[in-house]
Amino acid sequence: MPVRKRFYVTTPIYYVNDVPHIGHAYTTLACDVLARFKRLDGYDVKFLTGTDEHGQKVEKSARQSGMEPGAFTDRMSQNFRDLSGSMQFTNDDFVRTTEERHIRACQALWTRLKERDQIYLGTYAGWYAVRDEAFYAESELTDAPGGKGEGTGKIAPTGAEVEWVEEPSYFFRLSAWQEPLLRFYEDNPGFILPRTRRNEVIAFVKGGLRDLSVSRTSFTWGVPVPGDADHIMYVWLDALTNYITAVGYPQTEGGEYAAYWPADLHMVGKDIVRFHAVFWPAFLMAADLEPPKRVFAHGWWTNEGQKISKSLGNIIDPVALVERYGLDPVRYFLLREVPFGSDGDFSHRAMVGRLNGDLANDLGNLAQRVLSMVNRNCGGAVPAPGALAGEDEALLAAAHGLLAGMRASVDQQAFHEALETMWTVVRAANGYIDRQAPWTLRKNEPERMNTVLYVLTEAIRHLAVLGQPFMPGSCGRMLDQLAVPEDARTFACLGPGHALKPGTALPKPEGIFPRYAGADAEAAS
Repeated sequence: MPVRKRFYVTTPIYYVNDVPHIGHAYTTLACDVLARFKRLDGYDVKFLTGTDEHGQKVEKSARQSGMEPGAFTDRMSQNFRDLSGSMQFTNDDFVRTTEERHIRACQALWTRLKERDQIYLGTYAGWYAVRDEAFYAESELTDAPGGKGEGTGKIAPTGAEVEWVEEPSYFFRLSAWQEPLLRFYEDNPGFILPRTRRNEVIAFVKGGLRDLSVSRTSFTWGVPVPGDADHIMYVWLDALTNYITAVGYPQTEGGEYAAYWPADLHMVGKDIVRFHAVFWPAFLMAADLEPPKRVFAHGWWTNEGQKISKSLGNIIDPVALVERYGLDPVRYFLLREVPFGSDGDFSHRAMVGRLNGDLANDLGNLAQRVLSMVNRNCGGAVPAPGALAGEDEALLAAAHGLLAGMRASVDQQAFHEALETMWTVVRAANGYIDRQAPWTLRKNEPERMNTVLYVLTEAIRHLAVLGQPFMPGSCGRMLDQLAVPEDARTFACLGPGHALKPGTALPKPEGIFPRYAGADAEAAS
């Protein structure tokens, strides 16, 4: 039996101090769609998400909550598991950096780097932002607005206040990897996407790399450095290792590491692309391990034109969106509204416009009209087609060609393009039904009506099968109404070889995408 193609996709691990918001849902949704698409396309998929639970900020927050860090992270990590359930994400694994398997993987990677003389002991002195868990150069800092203010009065580019830190530290020889990284980027042009992020990373690396502090002694909530109990690992070396933790590292012979590594895709927000596209491949190459195949850095959302922040109180709760509009409309909107990789603005008006326009009017109305006519005029069974005319063949050819176009877009993480490709057939089918007017053919040319309705049901079958990764519940119900068996819903069943069988009994159709009639609907019209 041939070995199935494998695909390994990861989200970043989410910091437990955060409350799950639209950004977390967006990243994981993109990975979920990719994982579902690849599974339907015959791949053996591993889809990983999880939580980042170490660091000074977590230790401080736990103390302020009157809890031990372990209990605090248990509670906060559960919020992200709950988000996965609410959004029906299909991750195969959920990694926590406090797990024993992760500590074992981190310490093994550290030991390997130390043995290869990639880590050395020195002293760190510099500006550090607790909120960002990051060090900054003097040139990157600005004075806090309104004067010096409290503390140092200096802030990082992110707006976080920094403090001067001096302590013993282990360093990773990042400077030695500047030229190897640049060669790697040149040899692997698809490693960083979109291209704007690739250009930013290359410019940063060409600007010069300094050795990287990879341990701290001023707090204790982290992975202990092997052989030196006074140090814990700096959060990014700890956090990034999760991607190999989940495939069984340090076991590299056989098992999941051999099956899935290197990862096909790390999906991240644009704010952490430097860590994933510079530090992470350098760590791996220094340990003589393969880097991932791609890092994709997507953009950020604003809310009704405003930057999203806790201080403005405009954080978007994805669970509340789902309760208001339904899960599949929210999934569709997030990946359709803006080019994936660019920044986007969320507005309720745009959400309702997509729901009522694309979903209810275009796709939902197409399925409802066709299946209602089949139910009324064809005895509630798939009609038998006659000879196909040119327009029939054109629509079927467009439906049969959907997979190739959508696959090419999904493989570049251009989810918005994949959906636009799908909608070319939705629009073509709506134009076809209007021109053919099967309600008129019913009186004068019933055999022609049967052919038209058969062509339309076949087009809808293709749309429903290919729409499953994006809108699994709705497209599943559409396939139920076409009486497509569960084992005939993969991409291998697309095309004429698995076409609907005339005479197959169909259930009474029900609407899939009801129009949204809430207070937002009038503003969107």
